[in-house]
Amino acid sequence: MWKDDDELFGLMRQRLFPAVVGDILDTMGFMRQFLHPQIKPVESRMVIAGRAMPVLETLCFDAVNEAGKSEVARVPFGRLFEALDDLKPNEVYVATGCAPQFALWGGLMTTRAMHLKAAGAVLDGWSRDTNEVLELGLPVFSYGGYAQDQGPRGKVVDWRIPVEINAVRINPGDIVFGDCDGVLVIPKEAEEEAIRKALEKASTENRVRDAINQGMSTVDAFKTFGVM
Repeated sequence: MWKDDDELFGLMRQRLFPAVVGDILDTMGFMRQFLHPQIKPVESRMVIAGRAMPVLETLCFDAVNEAGKSEVARVPFGRLFEALDDLKPNEVYVATGCAPQFALWGGLMTTRAMHLKAAGAVLDGWSRDTNEVLELGLPVFSYGGYAQDQGPRGKVVDWRIPVEINAVRINPGDIVFGDCDGVLVIPKEAEEEAIRKALEKASTENRVRDAINQGMSTVDAFKTFGVM
């Protein structure tokens, strides 16, 4: 039904929404795939669909500490810039791993991600430069706006490794699909079946909606179509 990721993610944005794909994943035994509901788009109409590039953060207490035994301790922001520059087209920068005490994303990062044709960012924490992000239009999902800088407070320690958010495992290459109702992680091994069945369910739901608009009861609609 699609020949590449460009077609796949375009199809998802046009015809699907996370709720219907999440329903299908439930029936497939993937019962815990939504990230926690505090992660919201910075603008309610934003939709994100792309492949996860997980990024692991940690707290720190100096921008640079020469006494540290790790190279990361001696580098401002740790490996953040390398991770950001490694984004590929249709990828989502997914950051987690530290207490939400500062912004994990901002305007300049958005500018770089757009140049790299990334799909957006999903942050288990705050973002900042909200007006700039909104003007640029890249889908960014976070706890909301908070101006506190990451520089002397946090560092990226690794990327393209599995991470967890709210007990949801996110592997590199999994599909991240989000809108104002939440962010869903679709495991790579389940994506073809889940999306195919979700497209079928979405089509059936449209028929249910038409039937209810014409006066059919919800009891009869569920008996007839098997979805609600």
